[in-house]
Amino acid sequence: MRHAKAGRKLGRTPSHRQAMFANMAASLIRHEQISTTVPKAKELKPLVDRLVTLGKRGDLHARRQAISQIRDKEAVSKLFDTLAERYRERNGGYTRVLRAGFRSGDSAPVAVIELVDRDPEAKGAEDRARAAAEAEGEGEEN
Repeated sequence: MRHAKAGRKLGRTPSHRQAMFANMAASLIRHEQISTTVPKAKELKPLVDRLVTLGKRGDLHARRQAISQIRDKEAVSKLFDTLAERYRERNGGYTRVLRAGFRSGDSAPVAVIELVDRDPEAKGAEDRARAAAEAEGEGEEN
């Protein structure tokens, strides 16, 4: 019997699962929208909602708790500076899961998980900045 054993295993070891969700949470905070499978998105939603609540608390202990969970200081700083202010008046429900069809390779159900009231410019901002820096670096060499 699986009494009091919440959460999906997702065919991974506990350490792999923890690392995967830490990376996914950091990516969701950074890009504000990511695409993944439906079970992973459903497991990620409460984790990110708890992190946003920590960001709204804003004290040092909450920051250290967030860093220990997602291990990405840039994502934590965005969480505590930008997202905490954005969701100051909202009581929960910071993320949404939208189904997005099926993956072509294995027909796995795909979902998009995003932050509610997200900034559309955040998605891919790092890639655009990196491409601009590379283009500028190539221009100096010529």
